[in-house]
Order: sequence, then C-alpha cells, then structure tokens
Amino acid sequence: MNKIRSMRRRVAGAAFALAALATLAAPAHAADYKIIVPAAPGGGYDQLGRAVGQAMQGAKLAERMQIVNVGGAGGTIGLAQLINSNKGDGNALMVTGKGMVSAVFINKSPVTLTQATPIARLTGEYEVLVVSTASKLQTIADLVAMYKANPGSVSWGGGLAGGVDQLTAGMIVQAIGGELGKFNYVAFNSGGEVVAQTMGGHLTVGLGGYNEYAAQIASGKLRALAITAPKRLDGVNVPTLKEQGIDVEFVNWRGLMAAPGISDAQRQALVKAVSDMAKSDGWKATVKKNEWLDLYMGGDEFKTYVEAEQKTVLKTVTDLGLVKK
Repeated sequence: MNKIRSMRRRVAGAAFALAALATLAAPAHAADYKIIVPAAPGGGYDQLGRAVGQAMQGAKLAERMQIVNVGGAGGTIGLAQLINSNKGDGNALMVTGKGMVSAVFINKSPVTLTQATPIARLTGEYEVLVVSTASKLQTIADLVAMYKANPGSVSWGGGLAGGVDQLTAGMIVQAIGGELGKFNYVAFNSGGEVVAQTMGGHLTVGLGGYNEYAAQIASGKLRALAITAPKRLDGVNVPTLKEQGIDVEFVNWRGLMAAPGISDAQRQALVKAVSDMAKSDGWKATVKKNEWLDLYMGGDEFKTYVEAEQKTVLKTVTDLGLVKK
C-alpha cells in the first residue's frame, strides 16, 4: 500500500512539474488595450490609432483594442483624460504628435506631456510648400524675394493657428531674417480648403503634409517649391529647403504615450509590445499603403526626443507670439 501511495505521489509530482514547464513555455496571454485618440474620427491621429490597434491584433499582441476618440483643444482634452483618468493603467495608450506639443503651450493646458509616459515615435511626414501653377513663383528664392520686398503681400496658408503648418512657415520666415510681426498666416480647418485656395490663386503659398498635396503635384495642378526633409525623398522630385539655402528641417511626427504612474515593468512591456508591432508585416504593409514615413524610435530615446521637442516648439510658438513670454 505504501509503495502504491509513493508511486502516486511521484506521478502527481511529475505531472505538476510538466504542467509548470508547459505554463512557462506557453506564450503570454495577449493583453486588452485602450487607445485614446485625442481628435475626432477621420484625421491623422485617428488613422494612426486605428492602424496601431489593427496591427497589434494582427500580430497577436493584443486580444482586444478599444479606440476612444476625445477631440478638442488640439488634443489636450484627450491628454487630460489620459493623465487624470488612467493613472497607473498599464494598458492605456494615447496617440500624440508634434501638433499636441504646440497645443499644450498655446492652450495653456493644465496638463502637459511631461506627465505622460513616452513609449514610441512611429510615423511622420514632411511639410511641403506649394503654389498654383499659374503663380509667377518658380523657386523658394522667388518666394523669399517677394517676401523681402513686401512681407504683407505674401499669404501663407495652412491648418489651424498654432499647428504644424504655421510653425513651419514661422521657422522659414525666421530663417530668412523676416519679422514675425509682419507674417501673414491664414488658417483653415482642413487641408482640402488650403488646396482649393492655393489652386485658385487666393493664397501665395500653401503648406501641409506632402501626402495631402502629392496627387495635385503629380497632376501638375500645383507646383512644389520645397520640402522640409533633411534630404530629397526617394521618388519625390521636390528640392529641400536646405539645398536651397534655408536651414529649416521639420517633420510632423506621431507616436504613442502611456499613462502616468505606471511601473517600470509596465512601461517596458508597452515599449516591447509596440516595438514588436512596428516590426510586424501587418504594420509595415499599413505604413507602405498610407505612404507614411517609418520613424520608429522607442523607450528612453523617444523620451529624450520629446523633451527636446518641447523646448524647440515652445521657443517657436513664443517667437510667433502665440504664447506670451
């Protein structure tokens, strides 16, 4: 009887050990995530948030993805929700970008990006300057000469006040020695309006993400004077500002932040999950389909990048008079 009991104990022990090994070998259960999109459906932040959700699920990195749109005040209302309502939540993410960096300062947001936990920069796009094909402006040199002769005669059109288009135009004006007090910027609610006004000759120059204007440039309806990339893009026959003597480089990046108050282990897990997603075939296909620039930067490197961006953008919006010194 004792031998039988001893055998049973050995069998049970072996079974327990095998079960433990199986548990260790099994992949971790995919988590449920929430992504706060700090904008209304349909825009750039929304497209990125939903693309991240699909890629995470496609790569089996997420069981379920909840997309929550919280628009308003340049994204700072969504930021406030992340900071105030999701503290310590290791499964909460928020889409962010350069536009939110400036919106925090311009809207005097009670919460800032320094309170959030940086996870990764994912994509970006460079700004392009376009004119109507009927315009007499053929190059950036022509635009600069026109501005210096009569600053008020040059209308720069782009998205909402304080957004990336105005920041780009302001940096160009500064680089050519212009006075920001004589800087005539016209803000619009959508890229479509900027395209229409530029094509109609109602704006001297329009600004926006390259993809917004690519079709009109290719069809000859708009003329591209310059792009804000550090060097010419493959397959894009548009000269950079730098090669035309204007030392301005600008990228409208987008990425992900996590909630405040999460543990280092939670942060590391999110950084790894997003890094794995960014390497997945599904994400690469989405980036290619949308013609996004893959600008992945994760973890501590991204944290340092965001800190530097806040200083640079604060100086620009202050110089533009959008924030009081």
